[in-house]
Amino acid sequence: MVRASTRPTSRDVAQAAGVSQAAVSLVLGDKWRGRVSEATAERVREAARDLGYRPNLAARNLRLGRTRTVLLVVPALTTEFFAGVYTGAARVAAEHGFGVVLYPSPEGIGPARDPFASAQAALDGVIASSMAADALTAIRGEALPLVMLDSDPDGSLGAATVNLDIADGVRQAAEHLLSLGHRRFLHLAADVPSWTFEVRARELAARLSEVPGTSVRTARAPISIEGAQAATQTALSESAARPTAVICDDDKLAAGAYKAARRLGLRIPDDLSVTGLDDLALATAIDPELTTVRLDAELFGERGMGALLAVLEGREPESGDIPVQLVIRSSTAPPR
Repeated sequence: MVRASTRPTSRDVAQAAGVSQAAVSLVLGDKWRGRVSEATAERVREAARDLGYRPNLAARNLRLGRTRTVLLVVPALTTEFFAGVYTGAARVAAEHGFGVVLYPSPEGIGPARDPFASAQAALDGVIASSMAADALTAIRGEALPLVMLDSDPDGSLGAATVNLDIADGVRQAAEHLLSLGHRRFLHLAADVPSWTFEVRARELAARLSEVPGTSVRTARAPISIEGAQAATQTALSESAARPTAVICDDDKLAAGAYKAARRLGLRIPDDLSVTGLDDLALATAIDPELTTVRLDAELFGERGMGALLAVLEGREPESGDIPVQLVIRSSTAPPR
């Protein structure tokens, strides 16, 4: 018998079940089918339960060259959106015995430093959200599997790319405002060199160009309430024919547009309709509540982690962009 103070080993399980250690390894590693009988497998499992045996995962992972750890790289932790991405990724990872390390790149969308002495030795893979693929060279080198989130699928160096259907979200917001009768638009664009914001600008211009009599002016701003307020105030003050609707790349930009409108004595939505994109908690904290496009951040993270697991296992990741939904609230109305 094994003393209570001694951790049982696979050799103890083998002796108790009357089989070899190799058979124990096959059964507990769930690779026994076709190699040992069902009766033998059950005998091994019963012996392991009786002895309280638990595999030494650290030693097993060392032998397999796997750490069961994934790095999630995000531009920043300035909104709850990336917290949602992490929550979704960590949930799926935990279901498969993986852990997720969250790493906000100090340079935002620029090159990210290796947070470990050697990421390639400490990680099984990388999920990178809203970043250029070449920004990850220092972290992953050429060895680590990479899944990109919110990135150009045609130009990605990742083994897989997972995207939200941002283009459709922009189209939904534009359709809503057009249906209300708006024809003069201000696009408050995020001043960030990123594929996702290029998509927003391209889709908005394309949709509005299909309707005669429409015009759109673009004002760029950093993703901050103060920056958005300044850019919106300038754009609205300089317009000979003032826009009746502002389409914002982000809810935080929309909050800045609200402040600019009030500084100029404009009422939302009577004088100016405003839409956002993200559906952050901020969207229902401002008054009137913001019409915006809801992005499912947790599902985004789940799909990203699922894609990386598929890559690690040699499977084809799930295809198709994640649907988004326009949520209509009180910040939009027909123009005067």
